[in-house]
Amino acid sequence: MKNFAVFAFLLLAGCTGQIMKGYIGKSIQEPILDYGPPINVIELGDDRRAYQWNIVTGGVVPVSGPSTTTYVPYSDSCVHTLTAKKSGDTYIVDGHRQTHAFCE
Repeated sequence: MKNFAVFAFLLLAGCTGQIMKGYIGKSIQEPILDYGPPINVIELGDDRRAYQWNIVTGGVVPVSGPSTTTYVPYSDSCVHTLTAKKSGDTYIVDGHRQTHAFCE
């Protein structure tokens, strides 16, 4: 059952990475509206910026034993970075990075 809890954690943690990748090709305003202001904005030069969000995921996973079911809490903090290039008055997302593989 412990393996199930680890698998469920990895599955749920992977959702955020896929969502962030979905912003590629869109205005940086989209993730800002969804996640709020980034924790960092880094000027990269050549009209490019990196925007970073610290996203915490968590919850509980049920683990069944011989006679009871317990709920094991999980939590993970991931820094997601979206890179973007200036286009007119906005920036268009052109890439995504995360802090470690468990964020993906």
